[in-house]
Formats: sequence, C-alpha cells, structure tokens
Amino acid sequence: MIKIGLLSDTHGYWDEKYLQYFEPCDEIWHAGDIGSLEVAERLAAFRPFRAVYGNIDGQDIRRLYPQTLRFRIEGAEVLMKHIGGYPGKYDPSIAGSILTRPPKLFISGHSHILKVKYDKTLDLLHINPGAAGKYGFHKVRTLVRFVIEDGVFKDLEVVELAG
Repeated sequence: MIKIGLLSDTHGYWDEKYLQYFEPCDEIWHAGDIGSLEVAERLAAFRPFRAVYGNIDGQDIRRLYPQTLRFRIEGAEVLMKHIGGYPGKYDPSIAGSILTRPPKLFISGHSHILKVKYDKTLDLLHINPGAAGKYGFHKVRTLVRFVIEDGVFKDLEVVELAG
C-alpha cells in the first residue's frame, strides 16, 4: 500500500500547506507547470518525488523531468503527462499511447479544473488534481491524495487550499 500526494499547476507558487497535507503521503507527484526549480526541490526534499514538465516550464525543469512518465507502482501502471485531456477527449499528443497500451491510471494537469473520471472503455482512472498555484482563472486551489493497494485506487481525497 502506498499513499500518493498529487498536485499540478503550481506555476512557481509555494504554499507551506503542501507539506502539511502531504505529511501522510509516501510519494508526491506533480503533473506539470511546476514553474520553478525551488518548488520541485522543496517537494523532492520532503518526500520521494515524480514529475513531468508542463508547457510553462523552462529548460531547467525540462532537463530534470520528462514530458511523459510511465511507471509501475503497487501493482498499477501509471501514465502522467501535463497536457493529456480526459476520457472521451484525450489530447492527440498522448491518445495513441493511451489507446495502444492503456495504463490503470492516467494523470494530467493543464486545465486547472479538478476532474476524476473513470474510462469504462479502457478500464482506466483519470485524475486531474486541478491547480495548486495562484496563477490562472481557477477560483479554488486544489490537490489530491489517494491510496494505491494491489493495483486498486482508493481513499481519494480532494483538498481545497484556502487563499
């Protein structure tokens, strides 16, 4: 069993609450638009950290993190990409990979819209944690925590960050 803290679209904004809410987590994942090396380094210093770069991320972040990340953890295959769309409307840049070899969990960011949706056709769960930073049109800052146990996703929590 592993507990994951997931966020996206920090756009360089640091909030001490990230560490408070990720305290019970075993790993932290960032779905892109990190915005600064400082944010990535602070999260990586706190817990094991996996991330992809987003469209606003500079070369410093792109050198450290890939555009697409596919890995297995706790019996589940995970695919993460910043611009990825969602079930029924996957982004063309990732749709081929998803349709050819569907992961059990597909994570994307970019839209700043929190979305958790199950794709019945491909038997995969999609999570977009919304935006944890202050830059953008979103009114509520969010992050997500969930558990993966023997390939099953459970205990998903949405955290709304005030301010």
